[in-house]
Amino acid sequence: MLKIWSMKKNEDAMAKKKPKTSAAQIRVQKDLTELDLPETMRTEFPDPNDILNFTLIITPDEGMYKSGAFQFSFNINTNYPHEPPKVKCTQKIYHPNVDLEGNVCLNILREDWKPVLNLNSVMVGLQYLFLEPNADDPLNKEAAEELKKNREQFMYNVKASMKGGNVKGVQYAKVIVQ
Repeated sequence: MLKIWSMKKNEDAMAKKKPKTSAAQIRVQKDLTELDLPETMRTEFPDPNDILNFTLIITPDEGMYKSGAFQFSFNINTNYPHEPPKVKCTQKIYHPNVDLEGNVCLNILREDWKPVLNLNSVMVGLQYLFLEPNADDPLNKEAAEELKKNREQFMYNVKASMKGGNVKGVQYAKVIVQ
């Protein structure tokens, strides 16, 4: 009887040491399990035990950002899915919807977020920004103005910046992969 009691005591101690799984972790695990990413997107988990912080790499295979690799950090807080993930571009890129600090202007990451949306929705939205940059809702106003006024010059600036060039006094990260 004493042995059973000590075994129960050890089980209780082990249960206390094991961290509880949050509702956000459960939802993120579900979202990740349901992901069906195209070849142009992949995720990386620097710490495999931390599913709330990871990187998404987008490599567009068409459009003006083709041949680039763009990294976004995802930081998901414990209020997910009631609050959207925090997403930042980890490189300095020339894009009307990404500012020089890496902040991303995507409506579902702000006012249009709803708990029924998932990580796949955000990832598809980010990919779409590379296919169709939105000059009407910019974070980088100079890039947006260039896109509106002179699309050819904008495309030239995109290519120059992706090669690690300097555009209008700003040095950009080299993101060309092919």
